[in-house]
Amino acid sequence: MKCESCGENDAVVHLTQIESNEMNVVHLCESCAAEQGLDTPADAPSLPLADFLAEMSGGDATSGSAAAGRCPFCGLTFSEFREVGRLGCPQCWSAFEDHLQGLLRRVHGATTHIGKVYLPPDPSASEREKRLQALRRRLERAVELEDFERAAELRDEIRAFEPS
Repeated sequence: MKCESCGENDAVVHLTQIESNEMNVVHLCESCAAEQGLDTPADAPSLPLADFLAEMSGGDATSGSAAAGRCPFCGLTFSEFREVGRLGCPQCWSAFEDHLQGLLRRVHGATTHIGKVYLPPDPSASEREKRLQALRRRLERAVELEDFERAAELRDEIRAFEPS
């Protein structure tokens, strides 16, 4: 696709603008996008995770931090974590807690989860519904067999189970 501004180069920036509830897409080459003050793909930072973590923690990815020790379980150092971008084991969370809390605060704005929590359906409610369905099937079978005494017992049991 060619640039809509100069018509010569290939378009690498696809700008979507919405004005007065109308969407307009403009396809531009790097030089035309730069003239309009837009970031081009060449200008966009491509930081790997380790560089990002180092940037967030206030240093570069290769500088060793003497303040951080070593995880007693897996032996990972905080500087190795900053280089790799991954903790070595669950115990690293405790070993590097002070440093990770600062990092989490800068990245997420808090060190505790703030947001929705998944709550599974109440298992007792689903078990109750299964029990009611089984009782109703047994009631139907008792009525089919004309066992009215048993049907009356099942009816009373169903009424006791049903929410009032």
